[in-house]
Amino acid sequence: EVGNYNYGYMHPMKPFRMRMAHSLVSAYGLDKHMDVIRPPRATAQEMKMFHSNDYVEFLQRVTPELAELEPEHASVYLSGEDCPAFDGVFEFSSISAGGSIAGAKRINHGESDIVINWSGGLHHAKKSAASGFCFILDCAMAILELLRYHQRVLYLDIDVHHGDGVEEAFYTTDRVMTVSFHKFGDFFPGTGHVNDVGVGRGKGYAVNVPLRDGIDDESYKGIFQPVMRMVMERFRPGAIVMQCGTDSLSGDRIGCFNLSMRGHAACVEFMKSFGVPLFCLGGGGYTIRNVARTWAYETAVLLGQEVDPVIPYNDQYDFYGPEYLLDVPASNMDNANSPQYLEKIMTLIAEQLRDVPHAPSAQMQAVPRDWPEDSDGELDDDELDTNQETKMTRRQRDARIVPHAEAYDTDTDEFTPIVNSYRHMGTATRPARGGSK
Repeated sequence: EVGNYNYGYMHPMKPFRMRMAHSLVSAYGLDKHMDVIRPPRATAQEMKMFHSNDYVEFLQRVTPELAELEPEHASVYLSGEDCPAFDGVFEFSSISAGGSIAGAKRINHGESDIVINWSGGLHHAKKSAASGFCFILDCAMAILELLRYHQRVLYLDIDVHHGDGVEEAFYTTDRVMTVSFHKFGDFFPGTGHVNDVGVGRGKGYAVNVPLRDGIDDESYKGIFQPVMRMVMERFRPGAIVMQCGTDSLSGDRIGCFNLSMRGHAACVEFMKSFGVPLFCLGGGGYTIRNVARTWAYETAVLLGQEVDPVIPYNDQYDFYGPEYLLDVPASNMDNANSPQYLEKIMTLIAEQLRDVPHAPSAQMQAVPRDWPEDSDGELDDDELDTNQETKMTRRQRDARIVPHAEAYDTDTDEFTPIVNSYRHMGTATRPARGGSK
């Protein structure tokens, strides 16, 4: 469903890329190595746990026609052409956010140690406004859910754009550390200076790695791995939320980095190696064939599965021509990130992290009960009254595990699951949670 929405013909954001990624994951048979669930959509009440009431209510009722009739009112919440009031904007956002909330719950309940929601990672949205193609800050909603069970949560962002919405949301707390590797300078959103480190109790817990055009795999690895080792050693998170925006790949329509698919995936594999519960989200990415390639490959990396470099036939096979290979190579783009510049950035970050205590403050009250709210029980009763034959509500159907035989598209709505959450089934060296060695 999430791949059916459309920001507009000329808009660079194409939700169809999620359908392509789903199709490629299924074509490789990776769905057979994980649990595929169809999470319930986020309700307005859940969105209001982070976003302001008036903003959520506006998203619920806005339409293209209403935005055109009342442009001054719409401009308060929507940022012009970047965030258009397209048909179904609230439903699109509820699917994305619902996947992120459900994925966090699976980690909290010990049902999965690795979860993926490629439709999430929309990291620019603000508390009371849309920004940068993002309407609902699903990353923050996942983090808030994880904080109910974990003392500290790490947010890591490898999108080419600074993760400003998430950083802003947790800028004053020491229970969430935000780390962003991004292009800095004359580039949206213009934030993320290395000296932006948080305020108050959160001082030191915002880590920004500002990079320049053309950074390649070797240079990126040279700064990514040392910085993340320091972060993991000092902060010691109970869970990691990793935004895997693919606009940092070479050849992206908007991005200006020069990472290959394998260089991007190496970051995911490195974070997996720490053995901390890991929640991977999507994000940016505007050359859609490369987005699908990379997220399918990173799904395989997280599952510990080898995949054929030749792309198997799938519903969107023609998009991958003429080479039909699972690869996004780097180009001969100039790298403006000199070793001296990267060393200087790393030194500044090391000095910042040196002042971070090993054990930041922790939650000291009882864990509140899980969503959904009490009122949802009444909604279920009403739906059961009108569905006497099935004796099952839409929310109950969405929450069930999808058997492998059903993980395909059909003409019926009931059997069109979204690949929003995966369970790591273990490898020869690292068994799944609860499995035998």
